Amino acid sequence: MIRLVCVDVDGTLVGSSGKVAPRVWDAVDRLRAGGIRLALSSGRPAFGATRAYAERLDPGGWHVFQNGASVLHLATGKSSSSPLVPESIAPLVARAHATFRILELYTDTEYAVEREDRRAREHAALLGLPFAPRPFASLTGSVVRAQWLIGHEETQAVMSEPHPGLDALPSGSPVMPDTTFVNFTRAGVGKGSGVRKVAEEYGVGLDEVMFVGDGKNDIGAMREVGWPVAMANAEPEVSDVARVRVGHVDDGGLAEALALALTA
Repeated sequence: MIRLVCVDVDGTLVGSSGKVAPRVWDAVDRLRAGGIRLALSSGRPAFGATRAYAERLDPGGWHVFQNGASVLHLATGKSSSSPLVPESIAPLVARAHATFRILELYTDTEYAVEREDRRAREHAALLGLPFAPRPFASLTGSVVRAQWLIGHEETQAVMSEPHPGLDALPSGSPVMPDTTFVNFTRAGVGKGSGVRKVAEEYGVGLDEVMFVGDGKNDIGAMREVGWPVAMANAEPEVSDVARVRVGHVDDGGLAEALALALTA
């Protein structure tokens, strides 16, 4: 029996159009009517368009944002965040200033990017936010995540750089197909740790959890749960750990997974 379904955003809930297929929302409503909890599990932050997705899935529930760095209860504002230590952030900021790469720093409630660049603008639009560059030092609250926005050709070099105390994970979005997002969270923090926290809050065993995803940043969570599901557009490494495969995101394949959750 499946009691909790965790859903990735880019490439799973949202396809290349930047929108959610209507049949997916219909399947969400049937799942909620059947008493099954839904939780967003995204690399995106808990504001802008992403928060609206979470509220549509379950406005009174727990959700995983920022690749597990932010685990939030929308109704009460309760959080279980994993901040980065300043000693981990400073080298990234120095590297951004030296290389002119696009670096984003995130707290639970806001983010900062200093450079004006096409990718930075496109990413703000993807998040459903106005593009407003600001100094990193202007952020209030603890930084929980850092992220590079780079071209695919830079990925190998960036991943080979030292990142002490951090876990680095590349991912992509069908809405920005020419960009690699290299995400940094505190070592040991990821979607897997986030899903464990949500399941614990609900008193649900991990064998009763379905996770639907498509990217490498989903693999840790998929290995934790009893029902790992891969989209047809998933990367090969993701398909390899899946128990079930469903249709392409642009065909509303997530609806297939949600229908399965009602009958499994």
